[in-house]
Amino acid sequence: MLRWFRADLHLHTCLSPCADSTMSPRAIVKGAKKQNLQMIGICDHNSVENVEAVRMAGKRERLAVMGGIEITSQEEVHILGFFSEKTALRDIQDMVYKNLSGENDENLFGEQILTDEHDRVIGSNRRLLIGATGLPLEKIVDAIHRLGGLAIASHIDRQSFSIIGQLGFIPKGLTLDALEISPLASQKRRYSSSQRHSFPLVTFSDAHCLEDIGRSFSSFLIEEANIEETKKALTGKEGRKVIIR
Repeated sequence: MLRWFRADLHLHTCLSPCADSTMSPRAIVKGAKKQNLQMIGICDHNSVENVEAVRMAGKRERLAVMGGIEITSQEEVHILGFFSEKTALRDIQDMVYKNLSGENDENLFGEQILTDEHDRVIGSNRRLLIGATGLPLEKIVDAIHRLGGLAIASHIDRQSFSIIGQLGFIPKGLTLDALEISPLASQKRRYSSSQRHSFPLVTFSDAHCLEDIGRSFSSFLIEEANIEETKKALTGKEGRKVIIR
């Protein structure tokens, strides 16, 4: 049976150096429940290492958590990748780490905190997660799809780290599953984007602090909160659909 799922699929944890240290698994889940979200996605910069902790915290509160990552391409374009399988998350992580250089400077960029599902700090990531990988945009999208995932271009209306802001266009043949509009986009901008591009549009919060969780979300008419159903909604298959809020 189809039902509506209120979803914010672009949340950062305290692993992202630009995110607030309060973005721990239990706090994120609590914030999502407060906003009446039924599905969230964890997309830290170039890393999936806090995904499982949030998944476990979400499971206890009956909140669906989609595992993801926000990869920075060599063109400095942000791409969201979502996966249903732990092996796929590990594989995309391995590819990203092999193509990510530099070491994080906490004083300059911020802490990169690793936690368990009980919000206990278990370590830190020393890689420069805020940096760009050496991976071309097309290779990232192809890898996401090869691993059975969803590829969504992040905040296309922004000037920085967006495919439009960095390249000025969407390359022909780039097989994105959707385009994300940021919470700051006006209704006029959203309409303009929907007319200009042939891809489905979604909007999520890109929350880096607890107060921003759910400030922008999309509603999916699906049977279950998973990758397969989300794909169907984005393509309008079998009565599934998505609308932006």
